[in-house]
Amino acid sequence: MRQLIGETISETSTMARSDGADDPHLWLEDVSSGAALDWVRARNAVCERELEGRGGFAALRARLGTILNDKARIPYISEHAGLVYNFWRDAVHVRGLWRRTTLERYRAEAPEWETVLDLDRLAIDEGENWVWAGASSLPPAGMRCLLLLSRGGGDAHVVREFDLAARAFVAGGFALPESKCSARWLDIDRLAVATDFGEGSMTASGYPRIVKEWRRGTALADAATLFEARADDLSVSAYKDFTPGFEHEFVERQIGFYSSELFLRSGDRLARVDKPDDANAYTVRDQLVIELRSDWRVGGRTYGQGSLVATDFARFMAGERDLAVLFAPSATSSLDGVAMTASTLLLTELDNVKNRIVELRHADGQWQRREVAAPAFGALAVSALDPAASDQYFLTVTDFLTPTSLYLGQAGSDERQPLKAMPAFFEAAHYVVRQFEAVSTDGTRVPYFVVMDRNTPMDGRNPTVLYGYGGFEIAMKPFYSGVTGEAWLAKGGVYVLANIRGGGEFGPRWHQAALKDQRQRAFDDFLAVAQDLIERKVTSARHLGIMGGSNGGLLVGAAMTQRPDLFNAVVCQVPLLDMRRYHKLLAGASWMGEYGDPEVASEWEYIARYSPYHNVVKDKRYPRMLLTTSTRDDRVHPGHARKMVALMEAQGHDVLYWENLEGGHAGAANNDQQAQMWALTYTFLIEQLR
Repeated sequence: MRQLIGETISETSTMARSDGADDPHLWLEDVSSGAALDWVRARNAVCERELEGRGGFAALRARLGTILNDKARIPYISEHAGLVYNFWRDAVHVRGLWRRTTLERYRAEAPEWETVLDLDRLAIDEGENWVWAGASSLPPAGMRCLLLLSRGGGDAHVVREFDLAARAFVAGGFALPESKCSARWLDIDRLAVATDFGEGSMTASGYPRIVKEWRRGTALADAATLFEARADDLSVSAYKDFTPGFEHEFVERQIGFYSSELFLRSGDRLARVDKPDDANAYTVRDQLVIELRSDWRVGGRTYGQGSLVATDFARFMAGERDLAVLFAPSATSSLDGVAMTASTLLLTELDNVKNRIVELRHADGQWQRREVAAPAFGALAVSALDPAASDQYFLTVTDFLTPTSLYLGQAGSDERQPLKAMPAFFEAAHYVVRQFEAVSTDGTRVPYFVVMDRNTPMDGRNPTVLYGYGGFEIAMKPFYSGVTGEAWLAKGGVYVLANIRGGGEFGPRWHQAALKDQRQRAFDDFLAVAQDLIERKVTSARHLGIMGGSNGGLLVGAAMTQRPDLFNAVVCQVPLLDMRRYHKLLAGASWMGEYGDPEVASEWEYIARYSPYHNVVKDKRYPRMLLTTSTRDDRVHPGHARKMVALMEAQGHDVLYWENLEGGHAGAANNDQQAQMWALTYTFLIEQLR
């Protein structure tokens, strides 16, 4: 019998059945059953009665609502056919407005907007609980787009063709019923569609297995099949690169979360792009750009893990393997993002969790590199205005204490025009940001950020919340949040953001260090940060809480069951917790590349050692826990949180539960629901940790 942190995994948990036959709380996986929803409403009432009754809750919720609905927020935009588009929610437009203006008008303090679609009105007219899920316009300047609408905020959505000139849905136009689907323009009369075509057309992960070309005026059932993936693949899709002079159509088979095949389509013929399966590849004009997740030995040379390489696309397809290295990581640096303008690539690099930007231009067969003078603090993000026709780009700048700003940049120049800035929602002069390192169990140094009042006494009595994620190669970077500032910092709290393994802070190596049977490293890193905070006397176990969502919910669930003595509060949001059945619930099968397959005995052996649902026990004292989720979350099943609460209640533990009846994986479908969710969360933390 294996041991973990001195605790023994029971024989029952080791042999748990994935069909749930031995799980007394399995009935809570029936998302919308009357009995399950009655159970949810009863616990929501308990949670709301306690936390809403605390002094200051109503004022906090109102203040957070004001922040989230503030008209001075940055209206983020995308460009199409000479106009910029924005989706906007506020206290009046609860579901939101899709609107547009010119870039020149956008520069004004109060731009004049033209409403394209009023989602509140549409929901009333159609009697639907519509939540905005996005729009895809026909490149380069077509007046048609595909609108994505979700019922209640889930990942599944309907697709409906929309006329931008008429600002109306196209009668008899392209339309897809609700599904986790993909629809991409090939031209005005053709779509590449991957959706639920009927029995056997979806993968085990719940995504489309078949992609077809659908022509206008024909029935979807008559669409021509382009590719069929395997049932145990993740998904399949097809798309077109519309860059003038370099148009190509592609089919992508997503084998797993980190592996894929890419095919160049020429009529009925598919030619495989010979990249490593775990690499991401795409065309940029005449170049093929490849992001490497592992070392690649090709053409007599080895290209390192985490590198970005490029080559002439036509010559590569003909068999040549002469690659240029655009980025190579160091011990502290990684590639954070790539954006394309009409003549450049803009790389966002991450060095010790701080961003910088590099501009690359391909001329005379060579790549020319230029460092872009950008703010040397916090987080930077770049997106192109019109990647096919313009060298202008949007630059977003933010950090913990500086309200986010949006600039318009120009490739080849360091000059930037300020466009918009978020208002300051709290007095930042009182606070300071520090970066420390903790030493994990195996000696790895793990960085983390601390945000606190500059006069905070190091006496171990400061209410502190430690946030982490540690999965899917997602980097946790500095961000500005009026909610965190007002609800936590202004109440005397210390906010900590951990950069643990499993994330992308130091590229693929940092992520892969905590994959599958190495998952414990992510938990060890998180626990090491908690211990380091205590040793530095920033806080103590009595005043330390932890918070995480989704994979971060799994993180805090594991941390709680392994070291309950380190914390006094746990906030676990839209979490994975039952790791014996996660692969059978909604999109869970798509994450086996991250966690492993519980059906394989050797893999369940290590998963069982940390699965929170299988490691919470009756005769142990745990910190008080608040679990939150959404009935409409069709990515991470709400059954995870429901069953954990039911089990802990049965064992006699003190736990609170709140489930939003809509909202999807974000947990909330509009700003008012967000205000309620965060007011409950921070009220709980304040009460537990002060």
